[in-house]
Amino acid sequence: MDKVVATAAEAVADARDGASFAVGGFGLSGVPNELIRALHASGVSDLRVVSNNCGAMDSGLAVLLAAGRVARVTGSYIGANREFARQYLGGELEVEMIPQGTLAERLRAGGAGIPAFYTPAGVGTQVAEGGLPWRYDGEGGVALASPAKEVREFDGTAYVLEHGIRTDFALVRAARGDRHGNLVFHRSARNFNPLAAMAGRVTVAEVEELVEPGGIDPDAVHLPGVFVQRVVALTPEQAADKRIEKRTVSG
Repeated sequence: MDKVVATAAEAVADARDGASFAVGGFGLSGVPNELIRALHASGVSDLRVVSNNCGAMDSGLAVLLAAGRVARVTGSYIGANREFARQYLGGELEVEMIPQGTLAERLRAGGAGIPAFYTPAGVGTQVAEGGLPWRYDGEGGVALASPAKEVREFDGTAYVLEHGIRTDFALVRAARGDRHGNLVFHRSARNFNPLAAMAGRVTVAEVEELVEPGGIDPDAVHLPGVFVQRVVALTPEQAADKRIEKRTVSG
């Protein structure tokens, strides 16, 4: 039951070229930076990533993206990540953009053993009808487009069929975790982390504070340890390394 491994490098040592990863985080909040850095150091490439966004600035998944290690992204936000946009528009990267709520439910469904579900999000758009550019040809044309999805009507309302997501690995970050893999997330850093963790066949969690079993009130657990296979305890310096994407002040 003790799922703690000594280092982030050891935790991702069995990752191979072409593997798929569900990765928690939203912008710079709740991003498993140490695990991502360890994955980068391992040299693996041709990765298939499922994450809300693909890092920001030079942090998070942007490290792998800038190194040319990512082959495909399933996400819902590009934002101000210029390298992400450049690779996508230049035909270097395959990107499946889907509604944010649909992404969340596809991850949750995959982890819950639900193969597919119907949602009204995207009905009447290219999300359902197909034709969204997944890959460009580098010259402004579309080399690969999304296929049409099944649409059915229930009680007079149209719904589109979406499939659950399962990945080879999941990388997440939690505020607290115990040796059994039970996790607690801090406020907005919770974001996609529990959902990504559920979707991974092998889920690795980096935790800012490691406690012994029983150190977390069962009612406070956000993600049960059944979804987590490996736990890495961060150093105080690593735990405190939390960047801010955009600082704002008010007078």
